[in-house]
Amino acid sequence: MSTTDRDVRIVDPGRLAPDHIHALAALEKEAVVRRIWERDWSVWTPIDREISNPLGWLAAPETAEGLVPDLASFVDSARDQGLTRAVVLGMGGSSLAPDVFARLFDTAPGSLDLEIMDTTEPGTVAKAGKRLAPDKTLFLVSSKSGTTAEVMALLSYFYDRVRLALGTGHAGSRFVAVTDPGTPLEALARDLGFRRVFHGRPDIGGRFSALTAFGLVPAALKGIDVARLLASARSMAGACRDERSGENPAALLGAVLGAAALKGMDKLTLLLPPRFRPLAGWIEQLVAESTGKEGRGIVPVAEDRPGPTSSYGGDRLFVEIGARRDPDAPPTAEAGSPRLRLALDDPYDLGAHFFLWEFATAVAGHVLGINPFDQPDVESTKKKTREILGAARADDGHAGRDARADRIRVSGAGTADGPGAALSGFLNGRREGDYLALLAYLPRSRAVEELLSGLAAGLRIKTRLPVTVGFGPRYLHSTGQLHKGDGNRGLFLMLTASTLPKVGIPSVKGIPRPAADFGGLFRAQAEGDARALAEKGRRILAIELDGPAETALAALSSLLS
Repeated sequence: MSTTDRDVRIVDPGRLAPDHIHALAALEKEAVVRRIWERDWSVWTPIDREISNPLGWLAAPETAEGLVPDLASFVDSARDQGLTRAVVLGMGGSSLAPDVFARLFDTAPGSLDLEIMDTTEPGTVAKAGKRLAPDKTLFLVSSKSGTTAEVMALLSYFYDRVRLALGTGHAGSRFVAVTDPGTPLEALARDLGFRRVFHGRPDIGGRFSALTAFGLVPAALKGIDVARLLASARSMAGACRDERSGENPAALLGAVLGAAALKGMDKLTLLLPPRFRPLAGWIEQLVAESTGKEGRGIVPVAEDRPGPTSSYGGDRLFVEIGARRDPDAPPTAEAGSPRLRLALDDPYDLGAHFFLWEFATAVAGHVLGINPFDQPDVESTKKKTREILGAARADDGHAGRDARADRIRVSGAGTADGPGAALSGFLNGRREGDYLALLAYLPRSRAVEELLSGLAAGLRIKTRLPVTVGFGPRYLHSTGQLHKGDGNRGLFLMLTASTLPKVGIPSVKGIPRPAADFGGLFRAQAEGDARALAEKGRRILAIELDGPAETALAALSSLLS
């Protein structure tokens, strides 16, 4: 990516003018760019609150160079052993950058195919267990804390299957840990004889870790030229040192993001051509989890099916990402909505984009007056989930539902008037500036994704609200903080299945087992988030789908027509 003013360009400031000019001037007056590079935590708060520690990402494009030779020899050894597939077991910042690499790059000849397991949906886990060959698969167990519940459950399941196929003495050779130094996962990896342990950086938060071992180990296994990726990031880092805010691409982007949000244009609408669309999920987590707190927040909205001008409100900031305008991108937007364009024409430009968005998010945090490096509300859902699982164990596996969450049931065999009226009543409670979030605790198949995309498009036209789609429990590690930390702008439709296949979580010595089976864990995570949202006073409607998800989703869509 060439570091010119074409990297980030304001196509039309719209109603944002002249606020973005004032924001840029304030950045220069307060020497924000220089102070960020000096790791001056007072950019965000008068009290340190551990901000100075998570700024290690500023040096990642350079420090990660030391990994390159080690990664090359590691990948060669995996190839020599005949391994053909790498599977990341991870959540949030440990899985989203690898997911971009997996979906955006072709596998280099002789390298390992890369896929991501970031779900506890039992049917998906069981299918992967049957499909993956233990003798050909390398599992990357990725957790910064080394204690992530979903990762421990997945590790138990796949380690048990590999152990049964290859024997206890050889099972560890099919596993690699990526974690911070000294975590329980590192100790576990040593005990079980993992092939390798790669360390993350304690001074880099999870959502800022794309250019560390969490992103680069999977990238190298897929055959991506890691040195070239880092060179792209270093080029952008150099451009981000420019203290002239209007010439600094990240300062410009961050100033616009923050100024727009303060003016009520807080729905960051990402328009990407199909080739680069996987990047949206990574941007979503970075921006949402960093800014969604203290009653403020920027809501990332990835538009898979852009619509006519009439379906958009005035709270949008449009960001087009790509070398040229995608022919499928919307030709118009709400009059006065600001519009930016970011250059991206080569997959290796991702290195630059990772750093660009990280720095821009830090700048936006300053403009918004919040700390972009903490996530104060993430723990609430985890706590509720543990309470539900504990109650289930005390009640022979049956956890009660929370009566505070309104619920309706939709069946593909036909739906009575009641659910339709309840859904309409819920949507009629929307307010100007709201957004609608579909929280899907469903299998993430292509068919389900297409149906949810269509449902989101229909809801946007019906309500003129921005609509986001998140699969549980993945979204808990992405937009979950925003849902609970912003100014109560969200309406939440939680979609769950009435029945789930029974898939046990094996008991493996040394591996913490969060639940007895994946179905119980999956349900508890959905119910835990519903309770956490309700406790925060959020507006939530739980929809239980009877029968096959595809059929029930089609029936749900018909309720809106």
